[in-house]
Amino acid sequence: MPVLASHRKPRTKVRTTTPAVGFTTAALASVTLLSTQSATAAPAEPKPAIEDVQKKVDELYRQAGSATQQYNRAKSASTAQRTKVDTLLSDVAKRTEKINEARRELGAYAAEQYRTGGIAPTATFFLADDPQAYFDQSRLMSRSTERQQKAVDDFRTQQAAASKKRAEAVQSLEKLTETQTALRSSKQNVQTKLTEARSLLSKLTAEEKARLAELERKKEAEAKEKAEKLAARQAAEAKEREAAEKKAREEAAKESGGDSGSGSGTGTSPGTGTGTGAGAGGSYAAKAEKVLAFARAQIGKPYVWGAAGPSSYDCSGLTQAAWREAGVTLPRTTWDQVEVGTRVATSDLQPGDLVFFYDDISHVGIYKGDGMMIHAPKPGANVREESIYYMPIYGSVRPA
Repeated sequence: MPVLASHRKPRTKVRTTTPAVGFTTAALASVTLLSTQSATAAPAEPKPAIEDVQKKVDELYRQAGSATQQYNRAKSASTAQRTKVDTLLSDVAKRTEKINEARRELGAYAAEQYRTGGIAPTATFFLADDPQAYFDQSRLMSRSTERQQKAVDDFRTQQAAASKKRAEAVQSLEKLTETQTALRSSKQNVQTKLTEARSLLSKLTAEEKARLAELERKKEAEAKEKAEKLAARQAAEAKEREAAEKKAREEAAKESGGDSGSGSGTGTSPGTGTGTGAGAGGSYAAKAEKVLAFARAQIGKPYVWGAAGPSSYDCSGLTQAAWREAGVTLPRTTWDQVEVGTRVATSDLQPGDLVFFYDDISHVGIYKGDGMMIHAPKPGANVREESIYYMPIYGSVRPA
């Protein structure tokens, strides 16, 4: 039986395109990963307010000022120690030369004794042609022996003294090494603080720098206002004192009763007292005038930490140089300068007095009157006049 052919129409295969599973999965994974990273990433730190930047920079400059005083102290100590070491080494060299001289003298005696030999005195007496000559020679030998003994004693003394000085020199060299190490450490500390401050300032935009400058102007204006109030208060107090002194003179004149002899005697006493006081005050005023004349001549010169003139200064370097002009020697650091002279209250300040700032006494200026001072402020600034209220006052001294 023949096979019947199928009358069903063959199905046409339709080719469909499906996305690659691997690619789709990778893409989804990437999107998921990015979303996760975005969700979990730490938010960017907010930029500090310009007021906070100002406070931070001021604090860094204050710390740099304190480190500068540490540097100045270490430098002074290092210089003094170097001088001491040089003196000791020079002394050791001189003593060594004296030892060598004593050694040469002893060598001469030893050579002489070797040439004459070591014959016993009794044998020498019996072998001598002239007994009297023997006794004369014996006396000479006795004196020679005394000189030899003295030479030996001198040698031992010089040797002991040289040994002592040599030990002192070694100790001083060790101390010098310590001070030089402290000097390097202080220098590095200053540089670190200044670099950090500059870094903060360099990140500011032009607008932020303008805002910072405005804050500085506001701070200066407030400080100047306080200075003006102090000046007015001091002027009022001076006027009151003058009025009281005038009244006292008038009352003294009335008590004299108009008698010329009595009046002359009474007038002499107050006059003498006033003259003495003015003389003492005048002496300080004369010195202060020299100090301020020098300080004014330095206005415009740059602040450089560790500098004491003549082309640049740090704060204590300026005060030291200025008072030197008046014949007064001040120590190098603010910490030592504050211990010199007499403490005075802010309300009693006179021109020439030194005003110290901050709890760590890391800054100083020279009072010029009317609540103002001349000082070397900080890195990047020049010597200038400024209100004493620009920084927190620690205290004041009258150096002479």
